[in-house]
Amino acid sequence: MDKKQRKQHFTGRLVMLGFGCIGRGVLPLLQRHIDLPAERILIISPNPAEQTLARQLGLPVLACGLTPDDYRQKLTAELQRGDFLLNLSVSVATHALIQLCHQLGVLYLDTCIGPWSGGYDDPALSISARSNYALRETTLGLRNRLGPGPTAIVNHGANPGLVSHLLKQALLDLARPALVPATREEWARLAHGLGVRCIQIAERDTQLSGTAKAMGEFVNTWSVPGFISEAAQPAEMGWGSHERAMPDDARRHEFGSQAAIYLQRPGGTTRVYGWTPLSGPQQGFLITHGEAISIADYLTIGDPLAPDYRPTVFYAYHPCDDAVLSLHELVGRHWQPQERQRLLLDDLLGGVDALGVLLMGQEGDAYWYGSQLSVEQARALCPRNSATSLQVTASVMAGVVWAMRNPDRGIVEPDEIPFEPILELCRPYLGDLGGTFTDWTPLQGRRALFPEDLDYDDPWQFRNFRVL
Repeated sequence: MDKKQRKQHFTGRLVMLGFGCIGRGVLPLLQRHIDLPAERILIISPNPAEQTLARQLGLPVLACGLTPDDYRQKLTAELQRGDFLLNLSVSVATHALIQLCHQLGVLYLDTCIGPWSGGYDDPALSISARSNYALRETTLGLRNRLGPGPTAIVNHGANPGLVSHLLKQALLDLARPALVPATREEWARLAHGLGVRCIQIAERDTQLSGTAKAMGEFVNTWSVPGFISEAAQPAEMGWGSHERAMPDDARRHEFGSQAAIYLQRPGGTTRVYGWTPLSGPQQGFLITHGEAISIADYLTIGDPLAPDYRPTVFYAYHPCDDAVLSLHELVGRHWQPQERQRLLLDDLLGGVDALGVLLMGQEGDAYWYGSQLSVEQARALCPRNSATSLQVTASVMAGVVWAMRNPDRGIVEPDEIPFEPILELCRPYLGDLGGTFTDWTPLQGRRALFPEDLDYDDPWQFRNFRVL
């Protein structure tokens, strides 16, 4: 941080749920940018290893988990008006926490809208009812019921979160408008005017460890339970107005904004073609993420059921090689998690995480804008971080600071937050941040080798991205 930049003033207490890879990585950033001594931070975690690390760092710890039966009692005893609840946990319901924070006058931020334990795979719920689309619709319904109140930012990690701000910068790079759009409608009309038909959140992680993945082990550069739960959810995507035909295994929801569809298969077994400047062409997993839904909804023009304009939006994720092997093994075990889990951090030998947005369909080449951050850069910029975690923790820190500066905005999605102050805070931690043009399309080379049933008249139809 620039020595001339003053720390954000904050007199309350910060209560952090969970102290895994994101919690431990964001702590030095929070203390670097916010007036937040250790005695005003409380870590709540049921994990003994997380508790031990927090105590070693001089942080107060409440050693427990939260359940639907006891969360109100436990949190009410620790939170007062003006405090901040930072939810970096899994298996704790976002909606329950937001309602409590609204009642207590407490600020809130999370990196993912989540349910209570078992909510992602509850056999009593339909696929639609346990989707990210449904979780978002419940959040928007909660916003309508609660009305104005303390700021509660949802889905503000790297993705969802940071990528919504990268998207706005990418649109400005392409358009170079005289005035920066100020409203949702203006951003949508800018994207429409440019001819953007498809937005892929395109990520490639090449980080590697000196210890190879073993059988019966799930290895990842960020939360193993978080990735397993995402991969097991149905594949979801924002559905564009230019699409000519839905996939045979796709379904629409019977409620809500109608900005997205889902496939009747998990994202961890659904592959799509993509592109990043780090790897060039690649295959990624169509992992469900909140930004694919919220961005598509944010950029919709006209009737949601038959929009004049909406881009197709989806996440194409190629995790580190050990995570790919881990995911293959997990699926082969019929989604029964491996006996051991290993988070790659101190044992990383090198590699880069390239995370950005790939805008396609506009006149000219496709355009990727994002962060390419190496392990070495991440370690030099902030302790206890990998390349993957720092892209998340920088966005978390920026969101926390924005909420402190804007404490009465109610429930807010990343797309609704001004992108400039977020990128200003994040930029020093994102390594090589910039844009690259490419002539890549998902059809390149496929007609000659494999004359599949594709739409060669329009490369940006979703059917062309899917690996069958």
